Amino acid sequence: MNHLPARSNGNRKRSKGAEELQQVYWTLSGYLQQATELYPAPLSVSSCFQTALNIYSDMSLSSTQPPVTMLFWIAHACYRNGLVVVQCSSRNLETIPSDLPQDTVALLLSSNHITKIPGQAFKHLPRLQELDLSRNAIDSVDGNAFQGILDTLRMLNLSHNRLRGVPKEAFARLHAKIGLANNPWHCECTLQEVLRELELDPETVSEVSCHTAVQDEYAGKPVIQVLDSGINFCNFHHKTTDVAMFVTMFGWFTMVIAYVIYYVRHNQEDARRHLEYLKSLPSSSQISKDLDTISTVL
Repeated sequence: MNHLPARSNGNRKRSKGAEELQQVYWTLSGYLQQATELYPAPLSVSSCFQTALNIYSDMSLSSTQPPVTMLFWIAHACYRNGLVVVQCSSRNLETIPSDLPQDTVALLLSSNHITKIPGQAFKHLPRLQELDLSRNAIDSVDGNAFQGILDTLRMLNLSHNRLRGVPKEAFARLHAKIGLANNPWHCECTLQEVLRELELDPETVSEVSCHTAVQDEYAGKPVIQVLDSGINFCNFHHKTTDVAMFVTMFGWFTMVIAYVIYYVRHNQEDARRHLEYLKSLPSSSQISKDLDTISTVL
């Protein structure tokens, strides 16, 4: 690697950018060596480096210098069949990286420590076709997580994570083949509606199992097998809702009856006390007799 092929453009600014990236490359060369071992297609460190040089030199034509974080991700970029692939597997990442090359077609983030997919996490990658997030610790997916790549994404791997459920809107209008195996899924109505709209990876679909379910008897069984048998988790949901509504209405009815009984009894006691008070008052006839007696005496 003593001689690096230069691009035909003799722009000094481009050469300066290449020199700066070369310094970054030597710092990250150890990571690049490991990255090439993880690629499904054979790649050399020099090809990774040349890809990084090409991307960076194109960007250096603008007046704005790329951020340092982007240099790191660019240094992990390689060509695969002429397309830009960013290999960041097994990098101890806790969040989805930002400042990735915009022409990234494949983003490999498997075997990290990512816990969630926030909203619009990939909106800056309009060409992304393959996204591997397998073997992380993802337990939540925002409803707008894949906004911006819904039309371009073709492969999405979320296997071996900690997902129990996902919002329906997260995968709405997503046309990618999706891997969801080996997650602790809770089988209920929402998950059923989500799965029926997805194109699951046929090779791993049998490994998408109910870890828990609205009915315990289905725990541990493949979701597709349960659904194909005619089970409808939404019916269980409606029955549970009906029971809850019945219990709530019965409680309110009991409270109303109790209040009416209390109100009637309280009024009866007030009426009784008022009647006793009236009885204790002297009658009008008795008062007139007393007046006649007094007038006679006078």
